[in-house]
Amino acid sequence: MSAIAAGAMAQTGFDNLPDPVEDVNKVVDNTPDSIAKALMSRPAPGSTRKGNQPVLFLVGNSTMRNGTLGNGNNGQWGWGFFASQYFNANKISVENQALGGMSTRTFYRKLWPAIEQVLKPGDWVIISIGHNDNGPYDSGRARAVIPGTGNDSLHVKIKETGEEETVYSYGGYLRRYIAECRAKGAHPILMSLTPRDAFDEKTGKIIRKPQTGWAAVVAAEEGVPFVDLNEISGQKLDSYSKWKEQYHFYQDHIHSSAWGAQMNARSAAEGIAASRNPDLKPLQDMMINVALPTWPVNREKGKPVVWITGDSTVKNADKDKNGMWGWGSQANTIFNEKKITIYNAAMAGRSSRSYIREGRWEKVYNSLQPGDFVLIEFGHNDICPINDKKERGVIASADDTCHVYKMEKDGRYELVYSFGWYLKKMIDDAREKGATPILVSLTPRNEWPNGKIERRNDSYGKWYREVVKATGVEFLDLHNISGDWLDKHCGSKDKAMKYFNHDHTHTSLKGAQMNAQSIARGLKQIKSKLADYLK
Repeated sequence: MSAIAAGAMAQTGFDNLPDPVEDVNKVVDNTPDSIAKALMSRPAPGSTRKGNQPVLFLVGNSTMRNGTLGNGNNGQWGWGFFASQYFNANKISVENQALGGMSTRTFYRKLWPAIEQVLKPGDWVIISIGHNDNGPYDSGRARAVIPGTGNDSLHVKIKETGEEETVYSYGGYLRRYIAECRAKGAHPILMSLTPRDAFDEKTGKIIRKPQTGWAAVVAAEEGVPFVDLNEISGQKLDSYSKWKEQYHFYQDHIHSSAWGAQMNARSAAEGIAASRNPDLKPLQDMMINVALPTWPVNREKGKPVVWITGDSTVKNADKDKNGMWGWGSQANTIFNEKKITIYNAAMAGRSSRSYIREGRWEKVYNSLQPGDFVLIEFGHNDICPINDKKERGVIASADDTCHVYKMEKDGRYELVYSFGWYLKKMIDDAREKGATPILVSLTPRNEWPNGKIERRNDSYGKWYREVVKATGVEFLDLHNISGDWLDKHCGSKDKAMKYFNHDHTHTSLKGAQMNAQSIARGLKQIKSKLADYLK
């Protein structure tokens, strides 16, 4: 335990804690269980080192490490949590030493000495800090630094404590971090700040922070690598819809959701990997997973791709003629493959939430090209328990709502959204890439209340239509098209059994072919451009 943490514990205790303080930026950096716990939950500096391997230390604030425990239990995440996925753990460890509420000045005074003490030759230090550098110099949190990169300083006496301190410029503190890293044989990297949810009224784009220019100047003067995280992530946010840009933040305009934190972690990695600064070559050699994940589709010039997403009713084992089949396996019976390429990216057992969380949708998103089509069909696994070991459940609504849940399997926290929200995300993402999303309602189940096949139009059907109303997406009502067909041609559960296999949900080969034909009929009914590619 650090001396600061011990002192804070002795003064407050965990059962008698002060209320969190809103700062001049109108945000609260730490959750109510105190900065003392936050200090304790950070790894002891250097504790992640494996043998003689180097450590990559992360220096920052709540945008890098959020909340008391840094585990998303408040719905906010710092990008440092996700940074390790871009570095080979067999070559280097990533140690997130950031702490919410710190400014360039307060981190240097209170937390940096312990890190500087354990630095070894070959270590790396990313310094990306400055969001909290405003406010008073000599009272309250006393976090402010002198703006700019000058060598001027200010002697202050903290009103509440009487402590005296010399305050330097933003650039002055960066130069001190750099010099002390180099003195230990470590490699400093200056990185600009994460962007805020704030727009320039003239350009309509995310405001770029002034610290970017200051850090770039110091990096050039001192001859250290500079990565413009603010610009890399800012460009991404500028390319998103307003709706998408906003969900990269949570509860305020500075702190990121898991979406925003993962975006910033990738941006940081991309910035390092793309740098031509030869000093970064050793670190670049230890990087992994920087290339965007995609599906291995074989594209042919002039042919769009129809992407099929969904669960086991879309893609199943699809191999035993007497087994279970998804209708996506029969897409070649309805689409003209001389005109369009079919890629079935569905996966059995997935809900809209788990399909996205596992990265399957990201691979579709990264693979999309203008002119493609995306069929989106989820529902069978969505209204399940939210936090059980399968982690598939969603909030039963089409509203843009969310809530933090703790997962039973590993105690992980996740901000879970509604059924409609996840569908809207996929729709919005597809449009961003110039593709045409088509929402497809879930296949009917072989249940026959009152002599008619079950219709779930008061739940899923209602939510689908609310999403359609909100987004204007094309809607193919497979649920009722196939339901009408089964009502007419079967009339009972027993007679419909040949279209199902194993249970009331999964389809046989015959059922998969029937649903595929319903897809074709539906595309014609809604006059979709995709109907032009039918046989």
